[in-house]
Amino acid sequence: MLGNLGLDVKELGRASRIVIELNGRTIIVENANVFEMRVENESIFQIVGGEVSEGGKIEEERYEPSSEDVMLVAAQAGVTEEEARIALIEANGDLAKAILLLKSKKA
Repeated sequence: MLGNLGLDVKELGRASRIVIELNGRTIIVENANVFEMRVENESIFQIVGGEVSEGGKIEEERYEPSSEDVMLVAAQAGVTEEEARIALIEANGDLAKAILLLKSKKA
């Protein structure tokens, strides 16, 4: 019947975890069935069942620089390895940016 209306419904399966991030709010649904409904070129996803919980912002994994990167930045910027490690974390692993950041702080 739905096919006659131009609506294609397909069950995608059971999702172990679905995370919906809204502005300042996170909704987590575990073990839910997921359906996709397509109308023309649009998709509508339906989540059925599951355990719902709310959480804060999901924190991204923190970047941890390699020891080689730390030594390189420390040598190039003329700073301690700890200062180089902090600068690499601030620069999210961008070596050149970390070196420039450290050199600008020294000036």
